[in-house]
Amino acid sequence: MNKVKVGIIGCGNISGIYLKNCTQTFEILEVVACADLIHERAQAQAKEYGVPKACSVEELLKDPEVEIVLNLTTPKAHYEVSKAALEAGKHVYVEKPLAVTREHGKEILELAKSKELLVGCAPDTFLGAGLQTCRKLIDDGWIGEPVAATAFMTCHGHESWHPDPEFYYEIGGGPMLDMGPYYLTALISLLGPIDRVTGSARITFPERTITSQPKYGKKIQVETPTHIAGVMDFASGAIGTIITSFDVWSANLPWIEIYGSEGSLQVPDPNTFGGPVLVRRWDAEEWTEIPLTHGYAENSRGIGLADMAYAIRYARPHRATGEMAYHVLDVMHGFLDASESGTHYKLPSTCSRPSPLPLGLAHGKLDK
Repeated sequence: MNKVKVGIIGCGNISGIYLKNCTQTFEILEVVACADLIHERAQAQAKEYGVPKACSVEELLKDPEVEIVLNLTTPKAHYEVSKAALEAGKHVYVEKPLAVTREHGKEILELAKSKELLVGCAPDTFLGAGLQTCRKLIDDGWIGEPVAATAFMTCHGHESWHPDPEFYYEIGGGPMLDMGPYYLTALISLLGPIDRVTGSARITFPERTITSQPKYGKKIQVETPTHIAGVMDFASGAIGTIITSFDVWSANLPWIEIYGSEGSLQVPDPNTFGGPVLVRRWDAEEWTEIPLTHGYAENSRGIGLADMAYAIRYARPHRATGEMAYHVLDVMHGFLDASESGTHYKLPSTCSRPSPLPLGLAHGKLDK
């Protein structure tokens, strides 16, 4: 196989699972270099995962071997690094969100188009076994026409466990931009693009105290809303409700449920790749767990990158597109804009509903 060569920029916590899957799972990928502002991080990851070169960001971008830059930097750096990679003639796959602002997200897509390069973006959990099973059930008519959906992500924030929780409370952070991409991408993959949103948002605790190490006792001034409630009008006609919150101590809520004209569907955690998937049709007395129809039930981060690599090699569309990621970014800001203005936000952006994965794929492979 003519492998696609990948260079990774950003060797923090999330890089481990990407490196594992890029070097051990997906046969189309070959990681040839990794870089980080802290060079020792890049060296450590290169050594652990057998990457031949740990280098500076500048060296990686100049490397003619690198075809795709996997951008795993912090959200505030996504735009700058992705732009530099595109200007260097590299395709880009970036961790979520695509960018912090709509303007930067739009600029990335326009630059890529002008250079005839691809942009992909996490999350790619919608390509896992759980959400692909849900997609097949909806497409096969198990719950009839989707009428409505609910999505909930509630917790009390990250300062009790994360070693560097400050950025979760800065502009560009918060529960919507941090976790919203998982839920919104899942919903869009199941129901299609969103036409209009409204929402309400607040900051409940203006100051947070870190209780994790190594920054125990440090105070965080909260800059962005930490509880957001939104309503979505899908172009298909379905109506969705979403809550993302860092202000909830405990709750008994589903991750996502889809309500159809002939039944209901319980969707698994969109931050994972597996199940369970449950259906209750209109004439059933209880929920039934559905066997997963697709592979990749384990943590398969990087499957969207691999899918984009197949798109490069075989000239087909990829699924975790920059256009979908920009639409998600537009939706997330739309909730906040609607809360400030007290109005609905009509989305100027849209995207194609990504095609489902075919059945029967061998592990480590995707379709050509």
